[in-house]
Amino acid sequence: MKILVIQNKMGIGDMIIYLPFIEAISKKFNTHVSILVKESSKAEQFLKDSNIINKIIILERNNNLNSGRHEGLTGSYNLIRDLKQHNFDKVFIFNSSLRFNFIARIAGIKDIHQYPLLQKKGQHVIEAAKKFLKKNLDLNVECDPKILISNQSVQEMKYNYRINDDEKNILLGIGGSGPTKRIPAIIFIKLMRLITQKYKCKFFLATGKNNQEQEILKEILATQFKNKCYALDELSLAETLPIIKNCDISICNDTSFSHLSSALGIKTIVLMADTPLLYGNYSPRMFPIIPDGENTVTHCTNGRDRISPNKIFDQLNRILS
Repeated sequence: MKILVIQNKMGIGDMIIYLPFIEAISKKFNTHVSILVKESSKAEQFLKDSNIINKIIILERNNNLNSGRHEGLTGSYNLIRDLKQHNFDKVFIFNSSLRFNFIARIAGIKDIHQYPLLQKKGQHVIEAAKKFLKKNLDLNVECDPKILISNQSVQEMKYNYRINDDEKNILLGIGGSGPTKRIPAIIFIKLMRLITQKYKCKFFLATGKNNQEQEILKEILATQFKNKCYALDELSLAETLPIIKNCDISICNDTSFSHLSSALGIKTIVLMADTPLLYGNYSPRMFPIIPDGENTVTHCTNGRDRISPNKIFDQLNRILS
């Protein structure tokens, strides 16, 4: 049996959130599955060692630019032709798009399972997926994503970066996909001061190449903690994963690294400044910190300057004790 899963959200975090549901489908039918995902999900980099996915098909579509090989009417035809080559028997579509339903039918997929059509508004990213698999496969699925990577790559990075078990190796996910998610450098610096007073440690700084992210990185590397820091911004995602796996704990903005580290089995403190809390507490290995003065967090909370270093440090102590 050949099964396709369609998950067309853009981000790494969304891709990771859907992993337990994809795994449940694989186990239900005792077979590997193929996935149709956007390149921006970076699935090819962090799922290459997966034991449930055998093929990753890239959805070549850029909604923001209305471009790509699978965009528009011609793009639909191209996608139909691409899917026909695989002769899929079943498809599970994790969205309410009429377009994907049509494409799957014309591509010859007989057994189509999909979210209720044209009901995207107000959909809860996790609850919708749970209801979908409960209704279609009578499965109760908990959102506890896991990413597998080879032990060889973990050991190689442990050697290359001189990662020692007698130190606390700490990932700091200082980047962020938007300016309101990026916690200021001074908060990380104050936190590092607290940590180094108690623990012998190394810090691995994970960020992207965005100018604002690079400024945060430069501010941290300009401090007395420079010799304890390893910047990871020149590494690919695939190269970064085994370093994260070697860490004792992760402290991240609400960004891809919080999702990745928790899925790699690392207890992750998530600094929630401006997005719904569900993105920072869906995994049992996530420990969200919300801005001072707030009872919860959502879009437009704008709490990046109100994340307390002391609260982060207290949570770190509880995890490491």
